[in-house]
Amino acid sequence: MSVHSPEIANLGLPPIDQVGFVVHDLDAAIARYSPLFGPFHRIDGSVQGCDFRGRIADVELDIAFGRSGALEIELIQWRSGESPHAEFTHQGREGMHHLRFRVEDVDAWIAKARAIGYRPIWYKRFSPEITFAYLERTGDPLLIEFLRMP
Repeated sequence: MSVHSPEIANLGLPPIDQVGFVVHDLDAAIARYSPLFGPFHRIDGSVQGCDFRGRIADVELDIAFGRSGALEIELIQWRSGESPHAEFTHQGREGMHHLRFRVEDVDAWIAKARAIGYRPIWYKRFSPEITFAYLERTGDPLLIEFLRMP
């Protein structure tokens, strides 16, 4: 199913604001994609205490952010721990991983997405103002992310 499918359109989602790519070598990916989406801003994207598939997990990630107009391009290299990025990497995959939507109420959007088969697999509430969730559904290799952040 594409992001232009009637099911997604019927959810009333806001525009995609980020495309996330998992890469095996962040330095090489930055060099490769800087002419298209650079310059990139690199950060330590490690997160502790996430709910990952029903258990609490920590993950170490290296992340770089670029842009294409209003669209954020996120490059993610998994280092250690449990996350959707670890699963993707362990499967030997590299490339487009998720689409992100900024929303006001992550939990409400999770409930809406359940109606078309999505289920949350990675979730963290940092504060009342900052929450994210990654969702997957059977037979769909692309994850979606809901983010609330001022």
